[in-house]
Amino acid sequence: MLAAGKSAPDFKLTGIDGKTHSLSEALKKGPALLAFFKVCCPICQFTFPFLERLHETYGDSKVTLWGISQDDAPDTRDFNREFEISFPELIDDNGYPVSNRYGITNVPTLFLVGTDGKIRASETGFSKKDLEYAAKEFAAASGKSAAALFKPSDIVPDYKPG
Repeated sequence: MLAAGKSAPDFKLTGIDGKTHSLSEALKKGPALLAFFKVCCPICQFTFPFLERLHETYGDSKVTLWGISQDDAPDTRDFNREFEISFPELIDDNGYPVSNRYGITNVPTLFLVGTDGKIRASETGFSKKDLEYAAKEFAAASGKSAAALFKPSDIVPDYKPG
């Protein structure tokens, strides 16, 4: 898996919206959080509602949050409906070329990529610390006040392996 400090490989993938999305284009507006997942993964199902919170709080024209699905578009749409996900989901199918370039071995795997194309953080599984770091970075890039990503009522471990 690519580590922090490495260059993030550029890619183009089609979203479930039918549009083509490019990492290099996204980074022109601000940092990007790439969340690789499979719809059947229980840790992905646990993590993605928190990513949705991140998107609802900071998602704007200055940051990008993408789910990168290793499943087909219909299954990914079903996942989005079930877990109420509204941020863009891209499909990495036909042998998972993007997942392979990033060295994905387990899901969920998240990469926070800076506007310079360098990976600022990478983690496999659910990491409270890394999600809080991404929220801090998104707040700074968006020019918004930092908000708590986790609520006091949330039962959230520090880490859950993927």
